[in-house]
Amino acid sequence: MKIIVGGAGNVGKSIVGYLTQGNNDIIVIDTDSSKLEELSKEFDLQTIVGSVSNPDILEKAAAKTADMIIAATNVDEVNMVACQVAYSLFNIEKRIARIDSQGFLDPEYITLYNENNIPVDLIISPDIAIANAIIEILKIPGTSQVLPLAGRKLFLISFRCPEKCPLIKTPLVHLERIAPELDVAFVSIVRNGKHFLPTGEDEILPEDMLYLLVSEDKIDGMIHDFGMEHNANEKIIIFGDNDITYYIAQSLENNDNILSCKVIDNDDSSARKLADKLNDTIVLYGEMMSDTLLTEAGIENTDATIAITRRDKDNLLASLLAKKNGVASTITLVNSRSYDNLIDNIGDNIIIDRSTVTISSILQELRKAKISNAYSLGRGFGEIWEIKIDEESRNINKNVAELDLPSSSKICALVRGNEILYDLEEIRFAAGDVLILFVTSKYIKGAEKLFS
Repeated sequence: MKIIVGGAGNVGKSIVGYLTQGNNDIIVIDTDSSKLEELSKEFDLQTIVGSVSNPDILEKAAAKTADMIIAATNVDEVNMVACQVAYSLFNIEKRIARIDSQGFLDPEYITLYNENNIPVDLIISPDIAIANAIIEILKIPGTSQVLPLAGRKLFLISFRCPEKCPLIKTPLVHLERIAPELDVAFVSIVRNGKHFLPTGEDEILPEDMLYLLVSEDKIDGMIHDFGMEHNANEKIIIFGDNDITYYIAQSLENNDNILSCKVIDNDDSSARKLADKLNDTIVLYGEMMSDTLLTEAGIENTDATIAITRRDKDNLLASLLAKKNGVASTITLVNSRSYDNLIDNIGDNIIIDRSTVTISSILQELRKAKISNAYSLGRGFGEIWEIKIDEESRNINKNVAELDLPSSSKICALVRGNEILYDLEEIRFAAGDVLILFVTSKYIKGAEKLFS
């Protein structure tokens, strides 16, 4: 697939990093030549200096032969014009625009985005997506990913198996004897940095990163059975002031379970502006690493910290300092892969990978299968797809065995009305069924063919 990406900042770079894992011809356009030079050193792609909304620049990128344009600059208007030019002059089939402004995202104006007005097929708002991902994690302490599926009837939840877990060293096939009320489907296990699809004979070990499916009404029971009980996240400190900070703080202000939310930022002007926009959030100005300021913020009584500055080094250091001060849950935004070695050695710190969250927003457009919802898991080792079987599907009346799924991929659950099924061997698919499919990055093309 030939894809034009507009913007070489954090958002564009995170998109490019994922796209280069597949067989894609990528052209990146940006007005900043230094950013393009950084990208070309890291990835095999073509770069063009200029504005992605300029017809001459798109002509230079041979836009008439492109399959998709992803306009991801930090200027909404540039991204919208880029999609208009791509549609009107170059007939690019798929057009994705990054839009961050709340004014442009108001549901009242959703009719603005169509072929008769501004031809955008998909809007992505990475900062809002990151904020929502963090908010979901805060709801279930101890988790590292909480992904809603099938209209929130089902959730994919990942967490590190605690040492005190009563299910350790029990073959999965025997879990029902120890925890008869446990009702989950195992999707994947990451052990020592490598993932595998568990079988009934596999055992859970301490420090395993578990990925499993659970219905909304079974989450509390799952937490109990795995020994994951944590204190609720009621007192929150956020490091850094940006749009993500605002979205999170605004949401927490409307959450009756949150007792306090404080923001620490080292820019006086931005701190004052944020304080003016929020009602119940305390905004503190000063050096984030200052012991005096952390004490003033009440770090020793804090349940969770969220480090979401634009600098990965600052985020990691802030989270490490919070851990040192006894904070149970630390959430860290990582904008690039430059700190991979350090990330792997900071214990149970919860990592929010910008590229993973951003790419999840556009997976359904990237894939050739009929996907209604999709997420990238962990740090890109696989994807979870939500696929609805329609009346024209060639998979109607087939069972799992007859699908001939690629290796290292599996259908983990089926949602039929309000019923959630994990044991699918005897089930034949019917129109209206929703399948939850896990596929590793290596076998995406094979899975696409089955559901195209």
